Amino acid sequence: MSHDFSGVLLAIHIAPEAAAPMQELDAARLVEGVGIEGDRYATARGTYSHKPHADRQVTLIEIETLDALARDHDIDLPPHETRRNLTVAGVPLNHLVGRQFRVGDVVLVGGRLNVPCQYLEDLLGKRVFKPLINRSGLNCRIVTGGTIRPGDAIRPM
Repeated sequence: MSHDFSGVLLAIHIAPEAAAPMQELDAARLVEGVGIEGDRYATARGTYSHKPHADRQVTLIEIETLDALARDHDIDLPPHETRRNLTVAGVPLNHLVGRQFRVGDVVLVGGRLNVPCQYLEDLLGKRVFKPLINRSGLNCRIVTGGTIRPGDAIRPM
């Protein structure tokens, strides 16, 4: 499996606190070791903030997964409903566990694969749990902070 890829950042979403609607941003400041400025996990107001985990600073999901949900399961799941921060295209997230990669000038390291949670299914009222197994996204840690914008290139280090 080649780890060479060239992807792109499509959208950025944050939520100020748990269960709050996700807000789309046209730019976001990622703070090294903390998270996305203004996001619930940077301010410790997320659903899982009582179990802090360094890898939950930024979460990513592939647009290809959302396309597949629509195509194969007839489930319309727009990026903001995934509750993930960054929606990306052309990035093999499952292969980035333990690897560093760039989003624009920011450096992230892939942590754990995200597991779909019943919480998301309950929140949305959509049967997304099973279809998202093994492709629910990637939790990352911020190694080098900075500002990112949709359209930024995503490349391996």
